[in-house]
Amino acid sequence: MKSILFSLLLFCATFTLRAENGHQLWLRPHPAAPVTVVSSGKNSALLATAKSELQQGWQGRAGATVKLTLKKDKSIKYDGFRLSPQGVEAATEAGLLYGVYELLRRQQTGQPLTEVISNPSYEHRVLNHWDNPDGSVERGYAGKSIFWRQDSSFVVTGRDKALWQQYARANASVGINGAVLNNVNASPMILSADYLGRAKAIADVLRPYGVKVYLAVKFSSPALLGGLKTSDPLDPAVIAWWKARTREVYRQIPDFGGFLVKASSEGQPGPQDFGRTHADGANLLADAVRPYGGLVMWRAFVYSPNDKDRAKQAYNEFVPLDGKFRDNVIIQVKNGPIDFQPREPFSPLFGALKKTAVMPEFQITQEYLGQAIDLVFLAPMWAECLRSDTYQAGPGSTVARCTDGSVYPQKHSAMAGVSNVGLDTNWTGHDFAQANWYAFGRLAWNNTLASEQIADEWLRLTFDNSAPPTANQPAADFNAGFLTPVKQLMLASREAAVDYSMPLGLHHIMSATHGHYGPGPWWAPPGTRADWTPPYYHQAAANGVGFDRTSTGSNAVSQYHEPLAGQLNNPATCPDEYLLWFHHLPWDFKMKSGRTLWDELALHYDHGVQQVRQFQRTWDAARPYVDAERFALVQNKLRTQSGNAVIWKDAGLLYFQQFSHLPIPAEIEPPMHTLEQLIANDAPPLRRPAGQP
Repeated sequence: MKSILFSLLLFCATFTLRAENGHQLWLRPHPAAPVTVVSSGKNSALLATAKSELQQGWQGRAGATVKLTLKKDKSIKYDGFRLSPQGVEAATEAGLLYGVYELLRRQQTGQPLTEVISNPSYEHRVLNHWDNPDGSVERGYAGKSIFWRQDSSFVVTGRDKALWQQYARANASVGINGAVLNNVNASPMILSADYLGRAKAIADVLRPYGVKVYLAVKFSSPALLGGLKTSDPLDPAVIAWWKARTREVYRQIPDFGGFLVKASSEGQPGPQDFGRTHADGANLLADAVRPYGGLVMWRAFVYSPNDKDRAKQAYNEFVPLDGKFRDNVIIQVKNGPIDFQPREPFSPLFGALKKTAVMPEFQITQEYLGQAIDLVFLAPMWAECLRSDTYQAGPGSTVARCTDGSVYPQKHSAMAGVSNVGLDTNWTGHDFAQANWYAFGRLAWNNTLASEQIADEWLRLTFDNSAPPTANQPAADFNAGFLTPVKQLMLASREAAVDYSMPLGLHHIMSATHGHYGPGPWWAPPGTRADWTPPYYHQAAANGVGFDRTSTGSNAVSQYHEPLAGQLNNPATCPDEYLLWFHHLPWDFKMKSGRTLWDELALHYDHGVQQVRQFQRTWDAARPYVDAERFALVQNKLRTQSGNAVIWKDAGLLYFQQFSHLPIPAEIEPPMHTLEQLIANDAPPLRRPAGQP
């Protein structure tokens, strides 16, 4: 009887953490102490939101009085704020809301509440949703769209509004103030009456949280939707059509943010179809939205199948147009020159456009980094880009400073993140993918914020920090037992993913068969465009591996400013992480470590696998601090990630060994598969662990 009673007590102690499903993100409720909120200004929806959030989340002294004060101050920029023990001062109501969230974040994470001025690095901090009108999501790994569905009635339900309100609250809590509601591969129907009506309903819900709505538009809409004979940006009828359609958008959504455009790329129509330039196309739309204060975000993701080096094309097309864009146009540039690879050098467009506003575009959804399976914390990747020195205006001309208005004068500044939000209960498909949504908002607000601080905040906010004692761990210590080891896991996770998938500057060697998840260095179906296939990028042969972008190759290094160009051009000074991006080198090339290139490549692959296995052990040890549902989901996904990391390692080693003809180093784990097996199965990953959503 005593044994049964002891077992029952142990069971109860182990599972006293309340059940959670991740839906509340980093905004989990806590018992709030009473607080009196005194505010200046009229009682607007934004101000009401700020008051409500403060009253529902106050963790300070019971009965305290907090002031929310609207006040013009030269030291406060955009929607920034001054935070003090007395309350929040801001020049805008949105600033008061952001100040409230910062105050509550500091209370909940134990940070000191001292007087501080916090200004956003970027004026516009925008999520790009690649959601389609039928409810599907391109590169989405968390279920269907929260905005659109295949429903001809276009009825907006109470459930829709509740979900949009929760989404808006999550964005506002980290300073995100804009959302592009649809895919950059846009349907012209997004500007039709039915879809505009739904966009209006979404905007009405997002507005009290300071989140503006944007739409991605198809450049050929005048012909496809308006019935015109052309979509030539210089045609008077086309100009008139866009002005009239834009007027209707603003009639329904007065605070509409503007348009996002993908044009003349990947088969999408654009101004080049009519012999015009990107500036002609962007300026057409910029003039249409200018009377209403709108923006045009024009993507620089362009390439054609005839270019010898796809990495060079965006620079070649946009630099000659510098200074020819309207001042309400922002060129949206992916962090690297190819396509959101696990590691890329920064795009040379950053800093090279000196008279045109440029905004970084990061991919929150993990298209090439494990999708909703692999645990990969992306803040270190984005920080790596933002802190890269372009040298375009001398030392210290970092990507961050070249895009936030610090180096070049520009009327507007912005940062975009391609979202992975969907209808999955936990919003992102993987509980730790929520950290990337959080991290994007925090870095868009402060582009110098340390990845360690972001991870620390997110873990404290997302998981209980007061786990009860258990028989296995009598004195549970959240910091030592959970926070420190799991934070280190997060900070190491991106480098681990690079190691087991595309180390030393290898890139774009995934298989398209499985949506860019599994390895496929061999993938090159007959008739496929060369620059869509891995062999185009890795160039593996008996004499070596890597893409020669030096002055004797494609000369992509010339698009970077000295002294960086010279450093990258020389394999002796090129950082190892970009070596095979810029150089084609022999297999016996001597690395800085003293090892051969082949041995170094093999060790990186193996290290990535061993890292993921360590992540599994770290997470297993975290069981006492995590509710059972989220613990099991993450544990299952780590198990799948571990198996797929081995597939990546084996595929890379066995495929490249065909060309190197060198033995796999004895100190690493030998392959578990044969190359024939991997090619026959095309390295199929387990898309989602069995029993998981």
